[in-house]
Amino acid sequence: MRTAIYPGSFDPLTNGHLDVLERAAKLFDRVIVAIARSESKQPQFTLEERLEMMKPAVKRMKNVRADVFDGLLVEYAAKQKAQAIVRGLRAVSDFEFEFQMALMNRKLDEKIETIFMMPREKYTFISSRIVKEIARMGGDVTPFVPPHVKVALTKKLKG
Repeated sequence: MRTAIYPGSFDPLTNGHLDVLERAAKLFDRVIVAIARSESKQPQFTLEERLEMMKPAVKRMKNVRADVFDGLLVEYAAKQKAQAIVRGLRAVSDFEFEFQMALMNRKLDEKIETIFMMPREKYTFISSRIVKEIARMGGDVTPFVPPHVKVALTKKLKG
């Protein structure tokens, strides 16, 4: 079984994330969306909230499941018997950081490959950071996130 890990903080999940995930699900027998603790990023949503936002988004994808992890990604990938890590690239500016991470992961475990995937053009400008900023300023995030994520964002910002 060909397994891939799609890691990220997903704070919050965006339509760009889902686009990459849906295409990765066509390439692998099993895809695990691995939500990173990412406390250093000071996430808006807790790890548990991010997992709960991910579950309904992946429910219709039969070969995809959501999980959480802490620690080294390659160690998590090895535990899951994954052959690949899927990373989304929106722009050239993402490439340098992602390339360094891919090389480091290869150094840590050369059996696990990194696959770079670009989202569809209509999603290349979307980032979780920008979505949160739009929501904080009262803007409409409907085109950028699934409906249940919009609800969670609105609730979190009012709460």
